[in-house]
Amino acid sequence: MTDLVHPARALWWLFEPVHAVTYFLPEGRSAFEEAGLHGRLHGYFATRAAPLGAVDAPPVTAAFFNFAPAMVERALPEVWNHASPEEALAVRLKASATILGRLLEHVDKNQVELVAETLEQAATRLDCAGRVLAAANAALPRPSGLYERLWQAATVMREHRGDGHVAALVAAGLDGCEALVVRCAMDMRREMIQPLRGWTDAEWEAAAERLVERGWLTAEGTVTELGRIRHQTLEAATDLAAARVWDDYPRAELDRLAAALKPISALCRSELPINPMGLPDNQ
Repeated sequence: MTDLVHPARALWWLFEPVHAVTYFLPEGRSAFEEAGLHGRLHGYFATRAAPLGAVDAPPVTAAFFNFAPAMVERALPEVWNHASPEEALAVRLKASATILGRLLEHVDKNQVELVAETLEQAATRLDCAGRVLAAANAALPRPSGLYERLWQAATVMREHRGDGHVAALVAAGLDGCEALVVRCAMDMRREMIQPLRGWTDAEWEAAAERLVERGWLTAEGTVTELGRIRHQTLEAATDLAAARVWDDYPRAELDRLAAALKPISALCRSELPINPMGLPDNQ
């Protein structure tokens, strides 16, 4: 594992694709459709929000953070008329097992078991105070299947980091749209991320204007030195919020986990059609 970035970030780069494949690959969409969750919005919001129960749009808007409220409201609470939270939880595990079973068919099962068990153990040590999505996912029963265990453990870990990232964004004074505008000004494509998150052009431009006024962006829409420093600060805060669980692990154990996780992550990453998570291109 590289010394150039925080271990918590380096590990997130590796387990994030394991979680993401369920939402982006055709087997996931097919499983969601079979469960009555038709369309990307219903499938995504129902299955990711299911640990929270049959909630309405406001708490999901708050927890997911960078999705436009109007997009969330198009899915919730109407989606619960098509599938209950319990059914959504079952179908996401089914989809993850199908996808990971195919992707990892030729990966040594002992290595998969090592990763699943290590992430599960780490998940039991997480402090989920203030982290709603992490707490809800961590409270779910442990699945019995190997690939389901791997996916759920990766999901708990990524939601824990995600909750911490939302806290860092809020502390930096950014709202959901502003956070995306800053990131697109740095290294992501607006034409890819804006439709996925549901913000209108008017909302996007208004967010950009606010960021110019606060010194994050230039009038031309590029990141200022102040904006870059503030972004680095919030990313460091995200790493710090995710780091505590790994602090007691000897470096040799972290390297062992990373080495076992890397080929699994690479196989998952290779089939992700897009990268709205902000993962670096060289991972």
